[in-house]
Amino acid sequence: MGSVLGAGPFLLLFVVTALVFNFLNGFNDSASTVATLISSRAMSPRAALLLSAVANFAGPFLFGVAVATTIGREVIAEEAATIPAVLAALVGAIGWNLITWLLGIPSSSSHALVGGLVGAAAISYGFDAILLPGLGKILVALFVSPIAGMLAGYLLMKTTLFLARGATPRINMFFRRAQVVTATALALSHGTNDAQKTMGIITMGLLAGGVLHHFHVPTWVIIACAGAMALGTMMGGWRIIHTLGGKFYKIRPIHGFTSQIASATVILVAALVGGPVSTTHVVSSAILGVGAAERVNKVRWTVVGHIVTAWLLTIPAAALMAMLSYTLIERLF
Repeated sequence: MGSVLGAGPFLLLFVVTALVFNFLNGFNDSASTVATLISSRAMSPRAALLLSAVANFAGPFLFGVAVATTIGREVIAEEAATIPAVLAALVGAIGWNLITWLLGIPSSSSHALVGGLVGAAAISYGFDAILLPGLGKILVALFVSPIAGMLAGYLLMKTTLFLARGATPRINMFFRRAQVVTATALALSHGTNDAQKTMGIITMGLLAGGVLHHFHVPTWVIIACAGAMALGTMMGGWRIIHTLGGKFYKIRPIHGFTSQIASATVILVAALVGGPVSTTHVVSSAILGVGAAERVNKVRWTVVGHIVTAWLLTIPAAALMAMLSYTLIERLF
């Protein structure tokens, strides 16, 4: 960390901006990890957010940094990963995250970050600076994971309903208490996957600034990113919690239990193989799959349509905002 402080104010500004993005990522995605926990009354809102924050902080230390390497080395060419370009990518992603938060729409910080990187690299070094194989790998992970989340939620809900047939209403107490375990697993998987994206970004900047001579994630970067995400999670994005926790359909303990298991499984598997996925997308789709398994018309599909529109707009919107940010940053610095 001392080497960053001595490397100049521009690199320090870059690191601070990256941590702000990670804070907002935790703030935005806290809804994903606690919405069903709160809506099914398994825990109080503050207790749920605190539990999620602790698990988010622990995640990167338990499951490695494969996703950070994917983001840091496989999206744009090394020569395009300059501090102004990556700073512009972060500003573009932050801008889009704030817009969707104000509208109460669950959008993907991961999509926004990838869009920001693509836009900043394209305007600074041309489209040849975009590494298509790596970008393709990331896009496949980002777009396949919601389908996997919905399918996992659907199948798990069907299985749970079958196993619980004939049970008394007291089984709801089991589902309510079990959510403490499943929500912890979901928060661990979220911290493992999402905090690593900012670790990869900061490591790119440290390479560009000459602080590092080869790509590896320093321990202080892991601690700082995990801490920023945990703090953002603890603050809670209440607008999006309301959307995920109540606008799709009325969440009961069985919905929270099954959607959390489905989401955590998909996100953790992706993190272990280095695939950056959107926690928001996976959790949202798992909630939809769980609801559809019980009754297809249970889900308010008009709300789903608004969210899907935001998902489709995220990458191009963040790319455009990053391009505008790069133009401004270049003039200023």
